[in-house]
Amino acid sequence: MTETVPRPTLEAVAARAGVSRATVSRVVNGSDGVREPLAERVRQAVEELGYVPNQAARSLVTKRHDAVAVIVAEPETRVFADPFFARQLRGISKELTAHDNQLVLLLTEDRDDHARVGRYLAGGHVDGALVFSLHIDDPLPELIQRAGVPAVFGGRPDFNGGRGGVVYVDSDNRGGARDAVRHLIGLGRSRIAHITGALDQTSAVDRLDGYRDAVAGADPRLVVEGDFTSASGERAMRQLLDRRPGLDAVFAANDLMAAGALRVLRERGRRVPDDVAVVGFDDMLPIAEQTEPPLTTVRQDIEEMGRLMARLLLRTLDGTGEQDQAPGGLILPTTLIHRASA
Repeated sequence: MTETVPRPTLEAVAARAGVSRATVSRVVNGSDGVREPLAERVRQAVEELGYVPNQAARSLVTKRHDAVAVIVAEPETRVFADPFFARQLRGISKELTAHDNQLVLLLTEDRDDHARVGRYLAGGHVDGALVFSLHIDDPLPELIQRAGVPAVFGGRPDFNGGRGGVVYVDSDNRGGARDAVRHLIGLGRSRIAHITGALDQTSAVDRLDGYRDAVAGADPRLVVEGDFTSASGERAMRQLLDRRPGLDAVFAANDLMAAGALRVLRERGRRVPDDVAVVGFDDMLPIAEQTEPPLTTVRQDIEEMGRLMARLLLRTLDGTGEQDQAPGGLILPTTLIHRASA
């Protein structure tokens, strides 16, 4: 049988450092009031003994759990299949890890999941929440407010009546879409279709608005709703070709749908970009570089969005920033990336 080695205690660290238990506690919990020579002796003793603070006891002192809930309002089948979410989670994880915070991933698919997440937040297990991929009429914002948990949202929120007090990070979806369609117009294309994302999400609505900004009096038959998946891009492209076989360009609201559209165009014998030019949104590598032909698309810095979300929340928790300091949110610029599809 393997013997269990006793876990080092605060008392053991205090004895090794030659200081009181209270002094060790202040150093370990990051409190002020300990002279640097003493603090350095404590840190050395902690390292020598391999002391690990008891998180439950530490939380009683600091009122912090050093844990942040990351809530994605999508089912797991979507989250783990779409590289967009991996990028945003990577940005969030890097920032939280750099500040010694734990990421707690929570996914929601139905009303039971919302109730579970609400109970978890209200239970005081985390210091704050990062929320993205919200849908219109999603109950999460109300549950978060009721739990009293500080939160930062990914994407322009459609709740709270558009008033301030909601901190969020988003890309310039409308401006990026407008640039994409204007590029197609500049190529001489005049029958430009749009495959939207799910229109119960503000990113899809903003990209549709950008398309309409560029195409005055757009033919409604040239607009088909998708849901940000590759399969929906295929379905939408078939509908568009059946409705308007003479279309000469397509702007898809993300790269996955653009990739699906490209497959259907190839099946139907349409040459890209000769017959139909195609532009996507995201610049999701390696997808955009591996389509046939490589995809012209609008780049948004998804990983940076995640980092900024986490940074804003941590500043609020540390008391170095107020949640209403940027009531309009942070909007990151987008860039049109030229490849062979348009």
